[in-house]
Amino acid sequence: MASPKGAAPGTARFDDIDRPADIGNPRMEWNSDAIAEMVRRLDLKYIALVPGASYRGFHDSVVNFLGNTNPQMLVCLHEEHAVAIAHGYAKVTDAPMAVALHTNVGLMHACMAVFNAWCDRKPMIVFGANGPQDADKRRPWIEWIHTSADQGAIVRDYTKWDDSPRSVPAALESILRANQITRTAPMGPTYICLDEELQEAKIGKEVAFPDAARYRPANPAAPGADDVRQVADWLFAAERPMIMAGRGLRDPAVFDNRVKLAEALGALVVTDLHNSAAFPSEHPLHVFEPRFHPRDQHLDAFRQADVILSLDWMDLGGWVRRAGGPDKVASKVVHVSVDQYVHRGWSMDYHILPVADLRVLTTPDAFVAALLEELARRGATGPRPLGLRIENRNPDKTEPVPRGAMGLRDMALIWRAFRDSRDDVSLISMPLGWPGDCVGIDGPLDFFGSNGGAGIGAGPGIAVGAALALKGTGRLPVALVGDGDFVMGSNALWTAAHMDIPLLVVVANNQAYFNDVVHQDQVAVKRGRPRENKWIGQFMTHPAVDLGHLAAAYGFDGRRVEDASELRAALDAAAEDVKGGGRVLLDVAVTPGYAD
Repeated sequence: MASPKGAAPGTARFDDIDRPADIGNPRMEWNSDAIAEMVRRLDLKYIALVPGASYRGFHDSVVNFLGNTNPQMLVCLHEEHAVAIAHGYAKVTDAPMAVALHTNVGLMHACMAVFNAWCDRKPMIVFGANGPQDADKRRPWIEWIHTSADQGAIVRDYTKWDDSPRSVPAALESILRANQITRTAPMGPTYICLDEELQEAKIGKEVAFPDAARYRPANPAAPGADDVRQVADWLFAAERPMIMAGRGLRDPAVFDNRVKLAEALGALVVTDLHNSAAFPSEHPLHVFEPRFHPRDQHLDAFRQADVILSLDWMDLGGWVRRAGGPDKVASKVVHVSVDQYVHRGWSMDYHILPVADLRVLTTPDAFVAALLEELARRGATGPRPLGLRIENRNPDKTEPVPRGAMGLRDMALIWRAFRDSRDDVSLISMPLGWPGDCVGIDGPLDFFGSNGGAGIGAGPGIAVGAALALKGTGRLPVALVGDGDFVMGSNALWTAAHMDIPLLVVVANNQAYFNDVVHQDQVAVKRGRPRENKWIGQFMTHPAVDLGHLAAAYGFDGRRVEDASELRAALDAAAEDVKGGGRVLLDVAVTPGYAD
């Protein structure tokens, strides 16, 4: 693809990338022009896509009617990564990006990424396309295999809503509705399928555009006053309260409110690594490191608590079961969440049904704000001392190996020293087995959680989307990924290079699908079979994948780190290059094994 006039390849300014020439002052003539105009009126800044003939009319309108701006196209090399980029963007902004997918085949490619965003409760508006529903209008062969009777059914069980409008007025309404639904908590993807014949037809009459401002999503429902007072009564009387800080927005005021609430109550706070930053990890009330799964110490504190306030905790029922069941847990449990509004039968992403003495159907952020007001009226100015008795607070704090081969914990400890030396790091992701005490969270943009649906290959695409959202903020976007995740999703990096998005990707490379090595070891022990065979069918060797050259093919500067003594200097140098606008991949050799 040609670079803008006067710019060397790879050095174009972001605003100049893929600018159309000679469009003049285009008139609205085609149905797809009106559809594109409605997207613009929602202020969706970007649309990630892999080109496809089924939406060629819509594509043309974004380029030659809108001028490829608001939304601006993010060209991708795979549909799964187009959706992953929108997912990463939403992790930072809590706002949707648009995505365009080519008919049934593009949507099927993208299914895993849509599921990840669904499980992560992240917004996006996905536009698909279909061959003409009128069979007489289909071109032979290609438009028959690319036409589906009910295309939305492919993703209906893991999107909030889908539609297949058949007219321009219906399409405009569909876009407004998709925007409302995707932005309303609990958030999630929406899907609009645009008939090819509808897109490519000329506008028959003047289009009356709805006022988008009058179709904004509603604010979250306010918590009931009785619920707020009841919870305040319980917490005021509690000697050992616990707050489980789960899903929440990236708004700094929301993050600060959680800290104020914990301090006013003297409550122990727990967080996990599934969700984005919810509470400062080094705060005195955040006694344990964040984890994917609780340690025995977490569960002991959970059983000691006399009031548990669950703020949209993803798997409260799982904690209750691990702690020994409802009879072993708290005199009072309060679960604040609206997540049940999207629970359905196909996917079990709702987890174990949790016990609760009071369920409050509002967003946790709205509830915390209301609860703070109620506590202030009662004179709870805080801070109160922690009421729980905590033993074995800190995990192993061993020093990393100074040189030579490093394990994952050695790598994590070196990373933590690097991270602690800076106040600008946004950690987008981390590989399996990464120790929670090496994350380091001070604010809402410090960490963005897991990929939601545990779909391997999402990491690079999510990293690109998050880095796009962070561009220009002064933050250093860093994605820590496993080698399997990187290899599956590596071509997402090309979009970062093409769009001039700074990003640091650090790969923990043990040349194995190590999670499955662990599983095969467990099966061998259970069945009395040779444990030494657990490695077979798990390693990415003979030949080993050259991750640095792979990244270089997509426009990144690939660098290899094989010795522990080299890692800190490599991180420092890469950070400076990325802060200067570059893109770097560090391929870090680690021995197989988990640190956590």
